[in-house]
Amino acid sequence: MLAPPDGPQRRFRLNLRQSGIYVAFALIVVLFTVLTDGALLQPGNISNIVVQNSYVLILAIGMILVIISGHIDLSVGSVVAVTGAICAVLTVQWGLPWWLAVLATLGAGALIGAAQGYWIAYFGIPAFIVTLGGMLVFRALTLTVLGNQGIGPFPEEIRTLANGFTGGYLGNVGLGPLGGADIVSLLMGILVVAGFAFVQWRTRRARLGYGQTVDPFPLFMTKILVAAAVVLFVVVQLARFRNLPWVLVLLAVLVLAYSLMTSRSVFGRHIYAVGGNLQAATLSGVRVKPVTFWVFVNMGVLAALAGVIFAGRLNQAGPTAGNAFELDAIAAAFIGGAAVQGGVGKVIGAITGGLIMGVINNGMSLIGAPSERVMLVKGLVLLAAVAYDVWTKRRAGVSR
Repeated sequence: MLAPPDGPQRRFRLNLRQSGIYVAFALIVVLFTVLTDGALLQPGNISNIVVQNSYVLILAIGMILVIISGHIDLSVGSVVAVTGAICAVLTVQWGLPWWLAVLATLGAGALIGAAQGYWIAYFGIPAFIVTLGGMLVFRALTLTVLGNQGIGPFPEEIRTLANGFTGGYLGNVGLGPLGGADIVSLLMGILVVAGFAFVQWRTRRARLGYGQTVDPFPLFMTKILVAAAVVLFVVVQLARFRNLPWVLVLLAVLVLAYSLMTSRSVFGRHIYAVGGNLQAATLSGVRVKPVTFWVFVNMGVLAALAGVIFAGRLNQAGPTAGNAFELDAIAAAFIGGAAVQGGVGKVIGAITGGLIMGVINNGMSLIGAPSERVMLVKGLVLLAAVAYDVWTKRRAGVSR
């Protein structure tokens, strides 16, 4: 390992505003692991958590961008339903090839996002009103397309994307007390860890080059090692079950792509600028209307992708699909660190927030908690996350 370059370093202390969500996630996992006598972290259950929450995590990626830009989208649940219905009609009734039907469905999602984005960006109608109307309109369209009945089954390829697992291409390797694991799955986990460490190292060097304050090197390495241990543990557990779910591979690609887009691209910086201070962004030459428009187009495409995944998982497109999905996606974004006023948030934070909701659902199901108690806990967690964000901002303002 190369020696860290000289530069300003903060004292050895944890920034709870940035790391609080990950600390909370770890505590929730430990709590439910104890309450379920270790059942939460069994290979099959970890796989279930990923697969069962995949569509919410996809929606959370789009929702965090919408919220960062200073807006909200209440229609995503209905968009999931109508796009799943469109995919069902194209594949089951019209007999289109699965890949062509999926592309057409994503195109339909883009058109839906463009229609809503146009009213919001260019007519100036608040996103809350536009997407509330969209929630009703697209639910009605779902009932119209389906004829108020389910359509299925879906082609094998779509079911595999939603429920399938990668194959054991190079065989298994023994891991002692951990059992055996697929070599390809292990290599993918190692590549993810190596890529994460490389990106963090480059970011640290760049910040030092600009004279910015960074974590002490021991704390920096501790964060890398903890993240690596968590990723490899999950990969090993999944490999012990039935290898990696294909939907997890899709999620990994989306998280990587959108993380790079928000942190390295001009468009990503413009999203933060629009949500952080609209007037300043306008005076700085940011094209606010196109940015807002394309944020909602992106949300429509991701909602359509979630619709295909959800319908493929159930092997049927139904009129009640997507109910309350918008609430789960919004909750994931806010629990993951998004600010109510906009301008703040990260993709990985939204994914963590979605996983917190998924672990709470799964853990309370394992201990036999009634549904009303699950809703109570999720509501309290959301309220606590937003209250924590407000408190840290006020504390930072006082300290300055």
